[in-house]
Amino acid sequence: MSAANQAPASQAPPSNATDAVLKPSEPVPADAREVQGIDFDDYAQRSITVEELMGGYARMGFQATAIGEAVRIVNDMRTWRHAETGEGTTVFLGYTSNLISSGLRETLRYLVQHKHVSAIVTTAGGVEEDFIKCLGPTYLGAFSTPGASLRAKGLNRIGNLVVPNNNYCAFEDWVLPILDKMLVEQEESKKADEPMHWTPSKVIRRLGQEINDERSVYYWAWKNDIPVFCPALTDGSLGDMLYFHTFKSSPEQLRIDIVEDIRKINTIAVRAKRTGMIILGGGIVKHHIANANLMRNGAESAVYVNTAQEFDGSDAGARPDEAVSWGKIKTDGDSVKVYAEATVAFPLIVAATFAKGRPDSSEP
Repeated sequence: MSAANQAPASQAPPSNATDAVLKPSEPVPADAREVQGIDFDDYAQRSITVEELMGGYARMGFQATAIGEAVRIVNDMRTWRHAETGEGTTVFLGYTSNLISSGLRETLRYLVQHKHVSAIVTTAGGVEEDFIKCLGPTYLGAFSTPGASLRAKGLNRIGNLVVPNNNYCAFEDWVLPILDKMLVEQEESKKADEPMHWTPSKVIRRLGQEINDERSVYYWAWKNDIPVFCPALTDGSLGDMLYFHTFKSSPEQLRIDIVEDIRKINTIAVRAKRTGMIILGGGIVKHHIANANLMRNGAESAVYVNTAQEFDGSDAGARPDEAVSWGKIKTDGDSVKVYAEATVAFPLIVAATFAKGRPDSSEP
């Protein structure tokens, strides 16, 4: 090439720029997974299954991969067996009250009905809303409906759900006579020199028995002897009923012991061969389960599903690794946090794990 046709040196890219942009890569590890989405052309002749969909999620990236990891970890919880005793994973399930208010209640009921979980932790609303739904329906509404107009109509809004106030009146009519009977049993036990202490889990068990409705999560918890813990049992309509009952039952009052329950849930964790945590939402349900697992130096596996962030230092937003620092998840534990709203993510996870086989199948 003649000198006339050569580009001036000033027009060549600066060497430091090419070095920065075209920096050579180190070799990719042999076990690295390639990002790959779902090719729906592969399913042109048939419908894709939930298991195949979740398999595609695992390699998609972002929260799809987190859901795929949750499926893998839950399946590991579900299928693990102790080599000597054959005992399975002790699965702690936690969820907040809004999820019982939503249609996720039926998914939670399925898990309890078919004995897929070992113990439950929820809030007061997570208890009472299950029974209230047996007495009257919850309806779909809108997030944008003004609270003042709903208040004037005797309607209560939970996100985009609406609960008529009459449902809570029906709950009062149902639960107060049961509290009367429980008080009588409490006082009679004193006379027999064998005092019986009510605890939140015993109260929930009794209400589950009394409701006698197969739509109820806690009916099945009673039926299958799955304990339900609620350290904040008074923080809701049930607390209102207990408050009203103190005036009706004076001078004797119903006494509910939370210490007996903390011993019970911690003992379940300590005696387990292996534990797994599935926690939907945050707050007390998340920490109560994690703290029980601290008593055994951590759970072997954990799946969190919530939308909380960690920047404010809240336990709700904390990632699993923070629980490792406290000894609530083992240092070599298998865990994932799914940053998603539970009604979107959890039915997919259950469909690809606990619900893969028929309820009467021999599959664990």
